[in-house]
Amino acid sequence: MNIKSLLLGSAAALIAVSGARAADAVVVAEPEPAEYVKICDVYGAGYFYIPGTETCLRIGGYVRYDIGVGDAGSFDGVNHVPDHQDGSTHSTYYKNTRFTLKTWTGQETELGTLKTYTETRFNYGNSSGDYINQGASNADDWQGRNKSLSLRFAWIQLGGLRVGKDDTAFDTFIGYAGNVIQDTIVPYGGQESNVVQYYFDAGNGFSGLVSLEEGAGKTGTIDSYVPHVVGGLKYKADWGAITGVVAYDSNYEEVAGKVRLDVNVTKELSLFVMGGYGTDDNLTDPTNFINAKGRGFYKQWGGNWAVWGGGTYKFNAKTSFNAQVSYDDWKNLGIAANIAYTVVPGFTVTAEVDYQNVGNETPANSVWAGATKKSNVGGILRFQRSF
Repeated sequence: MNIKSLLLGSAAALIAVSGARAADAVVVAEPEPAEYVKICDVYGAGYFYIPGTETCLRIGGYVRYDIGVGDAGSFDGVNHVPDHQDGSTHSTYYKNTRFTLKTWTGQETELGTLKTYTETRFNYGNSSGDYINQGASNADDWQGRNKSLSLRFAWIQLGGLRVGKDDTAFDTFIGYAGNVIQDTIVPYGGQESNVVQYYFDAGNGFSGLVSLEEGAGKTGTIDSYVPHVVGGLKYKADWGAITGVVAYDSNYEEVAGKVRLDVNVTKELSLFVMGGYGTDDNLTDPTNFINAKGRGFYKQWGGNWAVWGGGTYKFNAKTSFNAQVSYDDWKNLGIAANIAYTVVPGFTVTAEVDYQNVGNETPANSVWAGATKKSNVGGILRFQRSF
């Protein structure tokens, strides 16, 4: 074998090996089939199918920043804060930053639509109030801090049956009041509660509700196996709605009710008026083991009756004016008005002015919002990005 034959043989071997490696390099494994998120438009915008299920899910929420100034009795002020050096007192800003996470689910079943809703709130900031009493249990609440985590809503609904944590139907079924930030300067009822509710739709604009509720707080939480009971009826049409609710407070064995009228005057202007009445013989009894001081879980306003009224006027697609006036039997007066401006879709800035005049017939131990004087004025600026 000569040199030439050896070189040719080596070259052939190298070519064969290189060809084999090249063939190996171009062999690509079959890709796994991709599973894309499928849009679900059955329940509105923003829903998608959870992969591998028939459940539709929507995730949303908002980030909010509030800045308030003024008197504590307007819910906007932080008063009599101790000076760090000489101990004198000042007023300072009320500030709160909130992140709220919301989830919605929906699925069609043989028993009707199965739905859930949750809302969890995270807050950082101080608390509005008057801190002249530095021996009080809340004396340090003027300080910025991470506040307690709040599970605001968490309920399951199948057809008309709803169970879980919601706001009381005394508020949700009839409506909270006006489109103002401080809508409870004269309060219209308790809010958070565990509930067992049944909604029914009678057709032709008529609907109703029955709700068994636990209540909340020292005054509101039920003290036996007897629940609070709320019932409501509503008629809704293109022109607006008329709604009524009645509630039985099982702790104090008192009854309260509200009636509300909503009117869509024009495309730009909507108005509402709401009146409340409640019995209070047991709520005002100072010998009770837990003294309600005239304010129960449902009848939170002063005295037997109260009225709220207001409306919204939309100047254009971005700007609206909102106002509310409220007054109760103890002669407490609340006024709130704001301008809300949508800077870009999803981002709204609201500037509000608030006023409370403490009524002459309000007991000193039952003044609302921690007011320390008769006339209370404040203002709040809110930035909110909703998604």
